[in-house]
Amino acid sequence: MEASLLGPADRVRELLERIAEAAGVPARVEIREDGETLTAAYVGDDLGILIGRHGQTIDAIQHLSYRAAFRGASPRKRLVVDASGYRERRALALQADADRAVELAMRDSRPVALEVMSALERKVVHEYLRDRPGIETYSEGEEPDRHLVVAPVVQ
Repeated sequence: MEASLLGPADRVRELLERIAEAAGVPARVEIREDGETLTAAYVGDDLGILIGRHGQTIDAIQHLSYRAAFRGASPRKRLVVDASGYRERRALALQADADRAVELAMRDSRPVALEVMSALERKVVHEYLRDRPGIETYSEGEEPDRHLVVAPVVQ
């Protein structure tokens, strides 16, 4: 079917299938959609090549998929592309790092810098700590070395 006649979910599925095929990775693509989010997930074994180092490949695939899915469309939904549950595992690891940083920041009354992260990962941490009393988060540095800082709120 001509790409211009496909809906966002179909365009994402087609793109993800083509990427997996080009990478030589046997994977199935599952799509879920609700009122706010379109989620596409690669399912299969040994999907590391689609995730990439520190999630760089899956982030790039997600960016391309968003552009393909919603070009010229309005309104746009949030799009999440995942592979083998990577997003959830990474979010849990980031939250654990954030909890340790909060503990250090409060104990030592000083800002604590986290590792360099992508914009998507910094957003996960900002949202996770958004309502945490007594601390604030902000980003520092320039891409690709931008990182998040957890700091106690100065009274």
